[in-house]
Amino acid sequence: MNSPREETVYNQIAQIKTAVEQALSEAKALGATAAEAAMSSTSGLSVTTRLGEVETIEFNQDGALGISVYVGNKKGSASTADLSPDALQSVVKKAIEIAKYTSEDPCNGIADKALLEFNPPDLDLFHPWDVSPDEGIALCQQAEEAALNYDERIINSDGASFSSHQGLRIYGNSHGLLAGFPRTRHSISCMVIGQDGEIMERESAYTLSRLQSGLKSAQSVGIEAASETIAKLNSRKIPTGKYPVIFRADIASSLFSHLVSGIGGGALYRKSSFLLDTLGQPIFSDLVNVVERPHILQGLASSPFDSEGVKTQDRTIIDKGVLQTYLLGTYASRKLNMTATGHAGGIHNWLVSETEPDLAALLSTMGTGLLVTELMGQGVNTVNGDYSRGAAGFWVENGQIQYPVSEITIAGNLKDMFKAIAGIGGDFDLRGSVKTGSILIEQMQVAGN
Repeated sequence: MNSPREETVYNQIAQIKTAVEQALSEAKALGATAAEAAMSSTSGLSVTTRLGEVETIEFNQDGALGISVYVGNKKGSASTADLSPDALQSVVKKAIEIAKYTSEDPCNGIADKALLEFNPPDLDLFHPWDVSPDEGIALCQQAEEAALNYDERIINSDGASFSSHQGLRIYGNSHGLLAGFPRTRHSISCMVIGQDGEIMERESAYTLSRLQSGLKSAQSVGIEAASETIAKLNSRKIPTGKYPVIFRADIASSLFSHLVSGIGGGALYRKSSFLLDTLGQPIFSDLVNVVERPHILQGLASSPFDSEGVKTQDRTIIDKGVLQTYLLGTYASRKLNMTATGHAGGIHNWLVSETEPDLAALLSTMGTGLLVTELMGQGVNTVNGDYSRGAAGFWVENGQIQYPVSEITIAGNLKDMFKAIAGIGGDFDLRGSVKTGSILIEQMQVAGN
């Protein structure tokens, strides 16, 4: 039997499906040769505290229905938060009107029918938490209290936050597809400030899951934030030079975000990617293997179909360093004369295979070098691959952490960095769309003293 909260969501799904059907029907009646409509809706509770005092309590609910109509090869789009019949009719009329003024583009249109997911599997993404504001406040206070009691050098808090949200996504198009599913996401985070003499540092920690039971305890989040802060105190610079560098697991996924940008259809057809014409070519060292598994139950990036209704499926992204696929939505696939891959809107659970059991083993493999735990700035050019970012972390000798390091810059080129990957740890960070451990790069330029 469904809970009242679940009943509400499933009723909402039925109402939105009805609205999507009406919008598609209106589009056809007004002369559209094809149309697609989608709506995402999110509601939930967010709480923040600082030093145990409540700073904010927010209940939010938002969402809008967007429709794209195609009149031949002309496209028009509009959106509305009002799902009444009159509002839907009006927004479709606006989209049709906009289409009249746009240019013909033979690549416009909805996805090919053969690629659509008409029978989406249930991926168990919906686990609502009937949590009260008082319970959310208590969790924030527990995180802060644990952090402040961890060490006398933790002298202040930048606050703790709790969030519990549920959402849904409905998509339909004129091929007869109409599908959707609900999902949930819960999190606890904490940030504190430490001081030793005149030196002050801050650091944060968080936990994230689709299920309440998948979260770490609030106390452990606070303790992690405090321990990370203490570890950064009394940092030093290191001499400028070329060193082996390890990206710790929680930031290693950023390297793969640059891969996503580089092999995304939009950058490829515009010829603005550092990975042009690399399909079937080695772009990483042969140690690197990446697969995509979109249908992992309860996965944070799981989805039965992409934002255009295209079926998601298991894929090999990188095999022994060789690029196996681009990431293509419908429009980009037509521009490139290829087939859409189900990546409109993003990637779905990338799994990076490890070569070492954990971070300690990776540190031992590196011997002497830099462990990076924080990146700053936006100095990444995905057109030519140039990479330069502020960094902080720890200096390592003989496989052992020696002291914290800050106020440095690491630099290289992504093409060279990818091919210089010499090891991947089994210390997986499970909180995002890329499940990877720490990554060892043979050598990077480090600017310090």
